Amino acid sequence: MGCEQCFESIFRQKIGRCKRCMVQLTVLSLFAWPIWWHYFADQPKTVESIALLFFAISFTGLLCLHLLVWCYRKLYQK
Repeated sequence: MGCEQCFESIFRQKIGRCKRCMVQLTVLSLFAWPIWWHYFADQPKTVESIALLFFAISFTGLLCLHLLVWCYRKLYQK
């Protein structure tokens, strides 16, 4: 599945290539941010708010990483 550089770890093999992961992260981000905004934006220091915010940032960050690597691979690799 991977090129010679991608045989190091499963993470490098999947990042930017796994469309299922990208779709799941998009759906999770689209659910997590509005829920946080609606229920917890006014009380950002509660445990529930911090936990949901942490997960929303994680989902969005990993999605951004997937998209950046995907764009890099489309532009610079054959």
